[in-house]
This record gives sequence, structure tokens and C-alpha cells, in this order.
Amino acid sequence: MSRTESTMVKLGTTAPAFELVDAISGKALGRDDIFASIGDEKRRGMLVMFVCVHCPYVKHVEAELGRIGRDYLGENGEGPIAIAAIQSNDIVEYPQDGPEFMREQAARLGWNFPYLLDETQEVARSYEAACTPDFFLFDADLKLVYRGQLDESRPRRGDFGNDTPVTGKDLRAALDAVVAGKRPDTDQRSSIGCNIKWREE
Repeated sequence: MSRTESTMVKLGTTAPAFELVDAISGKALGRDDIFASIGDEKRRGMLVMFVCVHCPYVKHVEAELGRIGRDYLGENGEGPIAIAAIQSNDIVEYPQDGPEFMREQAARLGWNFPYLLDETQEVARSYEAACTPDFFLFDADLKLVYRGQLDESRPRRGDFGNDTPVTGKDLRAALDAVVAGKRPDTDQRSSIGCNIKWREE
């Protein structure tokens, strides 16, 4: 189990545009489609999460990601946070992260947000995503206000990891600040996960 930290992109960076196919619906969705899926009056920001199917770090937190979807996107997508998950691993070398398994994962966990396949890995590179999971929270102007860990919990493996429960408290605190129209605390800790499985050049 490799350990890779997120790159901690500069706060204030604008969310890069993208258009990817949603493994769940089969539809092409862009950044602006996802952002606009919640009406202007209710929308307060957008969360972009780089995840995958097989990574032990994602498996450790995937149920909490479903809870965050229900709490902040809402059961019917009424907001106040637009959410998208993106899978950028090389599916030739890691077929267990392919669309069929993405759909199974989303269905099993009740994920209510789009789950997009970044087959070229261009979107991961544009966001400077490094690991799974990697979280990017943008405000209503699509400016980056949080990038970092979900919480302090880590999966146990050898001499690494802990028994801290998964609560999502760090990301939830940032989400709550954005919903309230405030800026999250800028003292942010990097996410840790498996490295994104880049394609051979």
C-alpha cells in the first residue's frame, strides 16, 4: 500500500474545466454542468473528489463519502454543494477501477453524485491530483478554498494507520464554512492515499 500526499494546490486557484463521461448514467458531464445542477440561490460551492475502486485508503472512507453526498448535495440534488467524484487510474493496468466496477461501488454505497472516468488522466493532471482520495473544495466563485484530508483516520496496515473513527470532520468543517458563506480555516493538512496510477508515457 503506497503512501502519497496531496500536492496542496494554492488556495484561490480556479477549478479547471473538464468534460468526462459519468460511469453511472453514461452521460458526458462538464464542470459547469455539475456546478449548475444546483440552482444559483441554493448553491454555495463544489466538491471534486479523486477516488477509485480498489485503493485501501478509499475503501476506508467510501461510506463516509456517501454520507457527505447525502448531507451536502442532498437526496434530490437540491444542494447546497455540487459534488463530483473522478476516477483517474489507468484502467488498462488496473481494470478493477473500470466503469463496471465504478458503477457497482456507487450503487453499493448509495453515492448520489456523478462518478466520472478520466481515462486520459488529463483532468487529474489539471487539478494536480496526486492520490486517492484527494479532495478539492471550491466556493461559489469556483475558487479553491480547501484541499486536504477528509479527517485523521487512516487504514491499518503494518506499522501504519490508526484506530481513529472515520468522521470526515476536516472536510465537513470546510464544507460547513462554505455553506455559511465563510472561508474555511487555511491551516489544512494534506490528504494521504495511494498514488494515482499514471499511464506509461
